Amino acid sequence: MSTIPQDVRSTESETAGLAGQRAEGEAAAGLFGWWREADARARNAFVAASLGWMLDSFDVMLYSIVLAALVEDPTMHLSLQTAGILNSITLIAAAGGGIAFGVIADRIGRKRALMAAVLIYSIFTGACGFAQSALQLALFRVGLGLGMGGEWATGAALVSETFPARHRGKALAFVQSAWAIGYGLAALVNLLVLPVWGWRGVFFVGVLPALFTLWIQRRIEEPKIWRAAAPTERGRFSALFKPEIAGVTIAIALMNSCCLFAWWGLNAWVPAYLRLSPAQGGIGLSSTTMSLFVIAMQAGMWFGYVSFGFIADAIGRKPTYVLYVLGAAVLLPLYGVLRTPAALLFLGPFVAFFGTGYFSGLGAVVAELYPTAVRATAAGFCYNFGRIASAAAPYSIGSVAATRGFGVAFTITGAAFILAAVCWIWIPNTRNRELV
Repeated sequence: MSTIPQDVRSTESETAGLAGQRAEGEAAAGLFGWWREADARARNAFVAASLGWMLDSFDVMLYSIVLAALVEDPTMHLSLQTAGILNSITLIAAAGGGIAFGVIADRIGRKRALMAAVLIYSIFTGACGFAQSALQLALFRVGLGLGMGGEWATGAALVSETFPARHRGKALAFVQSAWAIGYGLAALVNLLVLPVWGWRGVFFVGVLPALFTLWIQRRIEEPKIWRAAAPTERGRFSALFKPEIAGVTIAIALMNSCCLFAWWGLNAWVPAYLRLSPAQGGIGLSSTTMSLFVIAMQAGMWFGYVSFGFIADAIGRKPTYVLYVLGAAVLLPLYGVLRTPAALLFLGPFVAFFGTGYFSGLGAVVAELYPTAVRATAAGFCYNFGRIASAAAPYSIGSVAATRGFGVAFTITGAAFILAAVCWIWIPNTRNRELV
């Protein structure tokens, strides 16, 4: 029977003892060794998790991309504060869905849980295009959030359990980088569809990811390590709070709460910040220019995700995480006070690089600290507990932006990143441990 490691602090000494051996092996593997050394089952799992996460990002970020158009639509009667509440509702639903799907994935398998999550968020994204009021839009966003929350924990567990241990960080980093591609794709769809069919047409495009479930059904196999886990131990939520691991569980959940609050405080409002008129506190870019700025930020986000995986596999999760979140804490306030479009275009990719790249590490941290029977449960809880806290970000940051300006609002998000760095005092530094 798999159990929680008796002393998670032993990962610090394990990391130090194996550093030289692993560094030599990774250097020999080359830039794409992580892919070449994986078997077909691992590669299919990687594709499934990456596309699922990309399409998750695409669907959920469509709302932020069309937010200015929604606020300007007289039939919807949305203020900035109401728009922020709708985003917060989505995150609360995502938190509930993520925690539930973590348990579901441990109990019935990663494959079926992943299919269900993708199908749910796709259908409800398309439904948002039919909304006639803020209440209807809120109900559809709740459904979207349930599916959105379930995808990450399931995909992270699937990849962690199939890839070679020494390449786990890099594989998960590329999976996480798919979020940037999905976000950029949402901006591209907005660029092409909004001028022709309006914001409703943008949401209708979001139903297409449902077709992806057909591929998952045909090509994905359950990881051997999951099939070998004792069925009676799968998805036991109480295992996350055994005395030897409870403190780490709480620290990871609080750390991720700070990170997600900061991320949503920034990314839920960046498109609106760029698009709204100066009288409303924004920069006043056109919808087309705003989309191009957002796409440029996603390039920085993608490099942030990918680089994190390589660095974390080399030196460990903890120092890499702290480096990124502190970098974001410095850059975010600066982004909020700049008013020159050229300066924002230049700085945006760096903000996205540090302000999102750290998410590549969470899946590996959780995978290496918890056993197979509760791996998805732990990922679902630690990630989605943070979503509960982050649900306050769209509304609170929007309210501050409306009353004090985006400079103050983005400074608050920067402070959240500093708190995230502090939480790492209580989290061990893991690095490519063999899973149990």
